[in-house]
Amino acid sequence: MIFGAILAGGVGSRMGNTDKPKQFLHIGKKPILIHTIEKFIINDRFDAIIVLCPAEWVSYTRDLVDKHLPENDVIVIEGGELRNDTILNAIKYIEDNYGLDDDTVLVTHDAVRPFVTHRIIEENIDAVLGGRACDTVIPASDTIVESKDGEIISQIPNRALYYQGQTPQSFKAKRFRELYNNLDDAGKRELTDAAKVFVVSGDPVALIQGETFNIKVTYPYDLQLAETLLGGDK
Repeated sequence: MIFGAILAGGVGSRMGNTDKPKQFLHIGKKPILIHTIEKFIINDRFDAIIVLCPAEWVSYTRDLVDKHLPENDVIVIEGGELRNDTILNAIKYIEDNYGLDDDTVLVTHDAVRPFVTHRIIEENIDAVLGGRACDTVIPASDTIVESKDGEIISQIPNRALYYQGQTPQSFKAKRFRELYNNLDDAGKRELTDAAKVFVVSGDPVALIQGETFNIKVTYPYDLQLAETLLGGDK
């Protein structure tokens, strides 16, 4: 079975003075989260779409989904303390309600990346069905500068070897849980990225070509850009 997990656990502190997490801010006539969910529900390969958000926003999120997507059985549940904890909550829900086997596919995506394309989602699914976890990326467009102390440059690596990570990140759900549970507590807290769980464990992670417009709405400028990308009052 194939599941989508939309991770809406952020509080939007970098967005500035807002009264709600950034995933609930509007672009056009709808919240960012709804735009993102819509990209998943039009794909008929998913057996279920699960939205994970902070406990205090679960009821609010369910009301939003009921209002904007009344004909779709989108599942809204509580996320975890950290990103990977949230993914584990999704896996537990799947196991409890659908069953979990070695072939269960999980496509995880940031709630605040509303411009993900059908192609990107399809290629994520195909990569996992082909036997590899995958990460959506674009080539690094700027020179990468490393500084170990935050004051002077340590090195300037070859930009051609580097990519900027986006989402979705997709994998076999059971394998993710197995690798994550094998980490010690310190390792778990350091790994805020799902793909890195596989990388540090020695499992190959395939690259899926993203899009420059698959932006993450994080700062006020991003919200303005998202309005422009939307191309109208939708």
